[in-house]
Amino acid sequence: MAHVQSQPDHALVSGLKAIVGKEHVLSGDADTYQFRHGFRFGSGQVLAVVRPGTLTELWRVAQAAVQADKIIIMQAANTGLTGGSTPDGDNYDREIVLISTLRLTGIHLIGEGRQVVCLPGSTLYELENKLAPLGREPHSVIGSSCIGASVLGGVSNNSGGALVQRGPAYTEMAIFGQVGEDGQLRLVNHLGINLGDDPEAVLTRVQNGDFSDADVTWDAARGHDDRYIQHVRDVDADTPARYNADPARWHEAAGCAGKLVVFAVRLDTFPAEKRSHVFYIGTNDTQELEDLRRHLLTGFDELPVAGEYMHRDAFDIAEKYGKDTFAVIRYLGTGFLPRFFAWKLHFDGFVKKFRFLPDSPSDRFLQFASKFLPGQLPKRMLEYRNRFEHHLMLKVSEKLMPAVRVYLQEYFSKASGSFFECTTDEGKRAFLHRFAAAGAAVRYRAVHHREAENIVALDVALRRNDQDWFEKLPAEIEEKLIVKLYYGHFLCHVMHQDYVVKKGYDVMAVEHSMLPGLDARGARYPAEHNVGHLYQAPDEMLAHYRTLDPCNCLNPGIGQATKKRKWVAESV
Repeated sequence: MAHVQSQPDHALVSGLKAIVGKEHVLSGDADTYQFRHGFRFGSGQVLAVVRPGTLTELWRVAQAAVQADKIIIMQAANTGLTGGSTPDGDNYDREIVLISTLRLTGIHLIGEGRQVVCLPGSTLYELENKLAPLGREPHSVIGSSCIGASVLGGVSNNSGGALVQRGPAYTEMAIFGQVGEDGQLRLVNHLGINLGDDPEAVLTRVQNGDFSDADVTWDAARGHDDRYIQHVRDVDADTPARYNADPARWHEAAGCAGKLVVFAVRLDTFPAEKRSHVFYIGTNDTQELEDLRRHLLTGFDELPVAGEYMHRDAFDIAEKYGKDTFAVIRYLGTGFLPRFFAWKLHFDGFVKKFRFLPDSPSDRFLQFASKFLPGQLPKRMLEYRNRFEHHLMLKVSEKLMPAVRVYLQEYFSKASGSFFECTTDEGKRAFLHRFAAAGAAVRYRAVHHREAENIVALDVALRRNDQDWFEKLPAEIEEKLIVKLYYGHFLCHVMHQDYVVKKGYDVMAVEHSMLPGLDARGARYPAEHNVGHLYQAPDEMLAHYRTLDPCNCLNPGIGQATKKRKWVAESV
């Protein structure tokens, strides 16, 4: 049921319309549907969805919401997998103003592109395109992260990705709004750029890129996690390489999970790999992949670019239920993806008006249409699918390629698995297939809604020294599942594990039954998608969130914490 506005609420909504224009304040269920519902998880009611068009408008909207004692949920591309940028049910003690930052696009190059200042609505796709003419690339690239993902969303959630050398998204340089214990919103400028003192004047300069290299302090702080290369190489360490609750990678905007109103971040960029090569590896022996992982991380002066794993079942599900996503990217490019998924959400929101129609209509339509698409996968990949249960796509630089080729030839002359060197087209399609796997379970659930209750989606950081990495579930859990999808960033030992639960079983109970097994293995979860509303945050993480947001007015309830103002316990 839509929220019935009181007189104060009506006055606030009218004020928000005066700030951003009435067309950019949404309140109807159908109009707000795509913002209120997460990509995979999470939904709830909001007082309004506001779409500011400038940083000054964002500042004024946030001030108005704070002064009216409303909850603020900051949202960028809404591609998260744990519901961390959408409401979680309707049991909040205050109304929610959801602020969508998608109109706040803008990327400013500094230091001849060695660094960038990114506004809240900037996407990885835009950043890649901005840097490409300079021969540089961002921390993450499309194909190593979520479809349509925003730059700030990645930083706010310490998102990881496939690129082995770079670790989680991280910076110590940002400009943000923070609500203090007194309930006042203040602007904090830690960009390392001299912009003045007046908040609106500062934000206008950031918006317009109205600063020069002379205004920049070049040694202000770190713009990426420059220690990760050494960290991931330590394959004998008894802890994971990266996981979301690692305090070493929290710093103000980095890891804030929406507990700050972030206006911009400053990040390092990296020289682009001009010519990479892909090896496709198959085996039926999990130890062989572990042997490869340990040697690839320790046996060469240079690390591989990426090493992505897929189990045969994930291969099959992605081939059937991710074919349209694969085809859209292959034929239309990643730039079409935001529009493609915006259409899906808008269509589903429209159909939601008609209660007699089934849920997820766009997924069902697209799955039907995908039957008429030609096969997308190369012949050699399909042959390996028939021969091998475990698949590894290994991307290396042109410099590293000859040494890796020799190593693989020597290793597989005695091992049971095999490999082949991909052509340029095969390499692109191999990684695209792995990318399509991330949404395949969602499509499977939508199509098989009569048999499937829902999805358990885990992203798990395994210990760096874990030799027995492939999961073996107890029979009492297996019998409750239809399919299991295992895929992930193998060299970092980060696994994505999607389980489609049979109809009639309590999905949360199934998930909770899996966690003790992960705990016993020394795994940490989530690895790279933030705790959202799916996971319980550890005490240290909740203490961090309290420090950032003592009033609990920004994104309350994250990490299954209390949703009440000033962190009052739910039982009070």
